[in-house]
Amino acid sequence: MKIFLNSIWFVLAAALLGGCAEKSSNGFQGYIEGEFVYVAAPLGGALTRLAVARGDQVKKGQLLFELERQSEAAALAQAENNLAQARSSLALSESNFRRRQELRNAPSSVISAEELDQARSQRDVDAGQVAALEAALDKAKWSYDQKQQFSPSDARVHDTLYRSGEWVAAGNPVVALLPPDNLKVRFFVPQAMLPQIKVGQTVSVQCDGAPRAINAVVNYLSTQAEYTPPVIYSRETRAELVFMIEAKIPLADAADVRPGQPADVRLN
Repeated sequence: MKIFLNSIWFVLAAALLGGCAEKSSNGFQGYIEGEFVYVAAPLGGALTRLAVARGDQVKKGQLLFELERQSEAAALAQAENNLAQARSSLALSESNFRRRQELRNAPSSVISAEELDQARSQRDVDAGQVAALEAALDKAKWSYDQKQQFSPSDARVHDTLYRSGEWVAAGNPVVALLPPDNLKVRFFVPQAMLPQIKVGQTVSVQCDGAPRAINAVVNYLSTQAEYTPPVIYSRETRAELVFMIEAKIPLADAADVRPGQPADVRLN
């Protein structure tokens, strides 16, 4: 009886192994992967406004968040005032130089060459001051603008990493976005199957619970094995090598998949 039962288990195991082998020869295991875009401000500050929430769909150019920028606003106003005064001084010195130039070039010159040179020098100094303050204004405006960050593309808000009122250090991401064209499927194939897959080839992707399979385009083939046995040169262990493949999910199907979903991939 025991021998009979062992024989039955052997037959069942062989059938299951045969079924798995048949499935693995027709399809490959994989999962959906997303490449997230982390939006940060190059300057630090308290988060005064978080304009989006997890799961929101945002458009390119839409406001994501704003940091406190009172000091930047004050610096911008001061830079604008300083530039206005410098431009006024330049206008006066320019007018004075032209007047003295006319007097110097008149038939009966009433000013000396030294006086004309002094007027020219003052004009040049004022022009340099205006140029420096214009650069300072551009910097102040840049700092002011950087306290607001906008979406670089149409995307879904994957996560928000701070709450309103919290301090955000310079360069720390506040919002993580997932643009629809950043979705792909990763799957793994035995090294013996690798020559059959090329960049640009389409594969069929079926996610659990999805109503239909979608086509993805292979855009990357790994250059090294994901799993390497201790002895990689024997014929027995070479069959265990697998390589990662990535295929881009079309924009039209991006809304139907989520990062982390298991997927079955078949070659078309």
